[in-house]
Amino acid sequence: MDSAPRSLQIQMKNRKICVPVNSDSRSFSNLRRDSTEAMEISDTSCVRILLLVNESASSVTARTRVLIQAALAEHHDVELAMTSRRGHASRLARGAAATGTDVVAVLGGDGTLNEAANGLAGTECALAPLPGGSTNVFARTIGLADDPREATTQIIEAIAGGSIEPVGLGEVAGRYFLFHCGSGFDAAVVQQVERRAALKRYAGHPLFLWAGINTWLRHYDRSKARMKVEHSLGSVDDSYFTIVLNTDPYTYLGSRPLSLATTAGLKNGLSVVALRSMSLVTMARLLGELFQGKPLENSDEVYIAHDIDSLKITGYKPFPYQLDGDYLGQVDQLDFKWRPEVLRLVKPANR
Repeated sequence: MDSAPRSLQIQMKNRKICVPVNSDSRSFSNLRRDSTEAMEISDTSCVRILLLVNESASSVTARTRVLIQAALAEHHDVELAMTSRRGHASRLARGAAATGTDVVAVLGGDGTLNEAANGLAGTECALAPLPGGSTNVFARTIGLADDPREATTQIIEAIAGGSIEPVGLGEVAGRYFLFHCGSGFDAAVVQQVERRAALKRYAGHPLFLWAGINTWLRHYDRSKARMKVEHSLGSVDDSYFTIVLNTDPYTYLGSRPLSLATTAGLKNGLSVVALRSMSLVTMARLLGELFQGKPLENSDEVYIAHDIDSLKITGYKPFPYQLDGDYLGQVDQLDFKWRPEVLRLVKPANR
């Protein structure tokens, strides 16, 4: 019978306890006591884990990486790999899956996590997010703590309990996305942030707020609609910018979630939110409602649809787009598909 999660099957077969592998630190012996005190978990059976780390991510430090690696290695067979360039995480994750690794744990931002998910989609190897970026949208959405060491404890417990399940992803332009794809204004904001990537580690959310205001004033044409959205349930031909969501919330501002489509989730189809007006009055009202936690509703200014298997966005001229917070350039058209149960995900058991 093959209904149990793969990691649980491995645990049933393999009762050995792992010793640390590839600790990659002269100070490991000094830090081991700290790591076990901060993340004390009862011994579990061993699985093979690749710890994939982006040291350039906003909140990743050498000490955090060593503590997390030590905690994982107390229970499992752990290898370490560092990402060094764009697209590298996808190749490392794909290679790990091909060689029989059970879990790829990703310590980095949402962009690194997206790359790893693209390398693992369609394989038996599971993805385990560990928050290392400035916002960590996906990790927080599935119930992980924003502190990477607390999240590591949750991941260890999830693996021990066999809390690994197949989830759906959005797909567009040959790539999967975990939580959303933005077309138009929000992608232009991300572009402005990426031009100042060196500031993300220090400025974080203030940088995004500045980029939003700067883009609004100087870098986005708000004089007319930019795109048409079509799907099997309906269409709208006057969208100024469009967000396609696989999960909700759309993002976080500090500890506050910005929720656009409360029904969006990893077991449902895609949700689409199209803004049909970008007037100052409209945007101020919508932002005010979002900050108060009020859900968006269909109106003359907002178009919303849920549980969509496929849709198309066509621009009246080329428009920018981003996936999971990574700016990917300008296109004339985007064709979306929802791919159910394409990725195995380690997630807290209560979510």
